[in-house]
Amino acid sequence: MKSVQQEIDERTNLTNTNKFELLLFRLGADENGEHSELYGINVFKIREIVAMPPVTAVAGSQPHMLGVVNLRGQIIPVMDLPAIVGVKPKTGLNIMLVTEFARTTQAFAVESVDEIVRLDWSQVLTAEGSNSTGMVTSIARLDGDTSGTRLAQVLDVETILRRMVPSEGKEVDPESMPHVLLKQGSFILAADDSVVARNLIEQGLQAMHAPFVMTKSGKEAWDKLNSIAEGCKAEGIDVIDRVALVLTDLEMPEMDGFTLTRKIKQDPRFSKIPVVIHSSLSGKTNEDHVKGVGADAYVAKFVAEDLAATIKQVLHK
Repeated sequence: MKSVQQEIDERTNLTNTNKFELLLFRLGADENGEHSELYGINVFKIREIVAMPPVTAVAGSQPHMLGVVNLRGQIIPVMDLPAIVGVKPKTGLNIMLVTEFARTTQAFAVESVDEIVRLDWSQVLTAEGSNSTGMVTSIARLDGDTSGTRLAQVLDVETILRRMVPSEGKEVDPESMPHVLLKQGSFILAADDSVVARNLIEQGLQAMHAPFVMTKSGKEAWDKLNSIAEGCKAEGIDVIDRVALVLTDLEMPEMDGFTLTRKIKQDPRFSKIPVVIHSSLSGKTNEDHVKGVGADAYVAKFVAEDLAATIKQVLHK
């Protein structure tokens, strides 16, 4: 039987292979009592899974906010995830997922937990354009690229948290943002699969007066880099004369930020380009992963002033 440390080490090593683990769970059925779909959250965001404890309702709280629980001395807000998504649990809210991301701890009530599956990010495709209302960031093909594969909707918990707790991820204040001076003709290449995160990043970079190109995944950013490299070769200039810095999320369909960073740092054409990882996967373990793939800096989502200070510091170096 594997020890807890062995399981942690194995999970950590997944970042070297463009793989991750997805916790699969169910929320309930649609209004006709049918189609109990699978949903997923990256295991790195899950602190623990517990049986649903008694919840204390909080007066004046947002709709779908069940209340708070006292979990080993910590007061944690609990959200009704089935209600947020628009389904009804058949057997009730039986399980609580305690999550840590974007510098916060919160819990989501769900109907049941199925299993943890290990996937390659290439099995995950963006959900944009699929009428997901922004709460689903991607679709995971659990059995690979095969006909009839099981599908799981990967929830954009950042968007859900922002909708439920509007104070999280506040709007960027342009007056508080330092300006960044880039070499003429150069820009920041950014990659993030979350609509909410991209909007906040764009606001921040605009407030910094930093030209940028936004992409929606690590693969799209990598393809863009290669296209830029071809153009620079034809002009007889170095790629760093065009791409001043790469700003990337970690969790992204097709290619994650770890893999993107590693590919950039191992390619002689791009190795001089500084890479800043900007992720809701906070904590020492993830910061150690960032150092392992050669990123120049890590900043947790989302405080615009912290992002600006980190970008300015890395560019100054």
